[in-house]
Amino acid sequence: MGPVPSGYASGADVAALLVLLTEFAMLRAPQLRSQVRLYAFQSLVVVVLTAVTGAVRCHPDLYILAALSLLLKVVIVPALMLRLLRELDVGQLHHPAGGGGGSMVLVAIAVSVFGFFALRSLGFHSKILPTATLSVAVAVVLVAFVLVVLRSDVVSQAVGFFSVENGVSIVSMAIAAGLPVVVEVSFLFDLLVAVVVFGLIMRAHHARAGTLSTGALDRLRG
Repeated sequence: MGPVPSGYASGADVAALLVLLTEFAMLRAPQLRSQVRLYAFQSLVVVVLTAVTGAVRCHPDLYILAALSLLLKVVIVPALMLRLLRELDVGQLHHPAGGGGGSMVLVAIAVSVFGFFALRSLGFHSKILPTATLSVAVAVVLVAFVLVVLRSDVVSQAVGFFSVENGVSIVSMAIAAGLPVVVEVSFLFDLLVAVVVFGLIMRAHHARAGTLSTGALDRLRG
């Protein structure tokens, strides 16, 4: 396989950067519905990158992956999450990020910089994606974990978990070029299971606590 075309490399870097910036926007999003819509946009960027990669790098299997991802991550998952928020009547709940929002962004910046330079220092190169795109994808995964850990509501933690899969999608295109569909379909199946599990958790927690905030669970600490 030949070298990565410069135009494609630039476009892939821009797409990965959009995915990372969307992750930061999720950290600062004050409304739960906004986080779900940001996730849908992030997933759409990953779908476009997957389809373009399939065209440029002559991997027709990636078209199948892009179509499945579009259906599940851009349409079905956000629709289910938004419907659940409407049913629980918490879609416009403002997250109490307040003064802690700046601290979360600083932590996210720190881990993203660490992930970016840590991967580059390993000297890893992909035949499919440029190295910068792969490094940004690793940063996306780490920032998604920050969202899961630091936001204290079930929806944010679910969206963060789903966003991890978007970062992993980009990484898998780079390191599993021969088996992208096999690898990614397994991740998509896990994502579908996770949506069902998080949906049940959200319903049960809201029924018991009257809110989706996990702050009440702090009292269970020993």
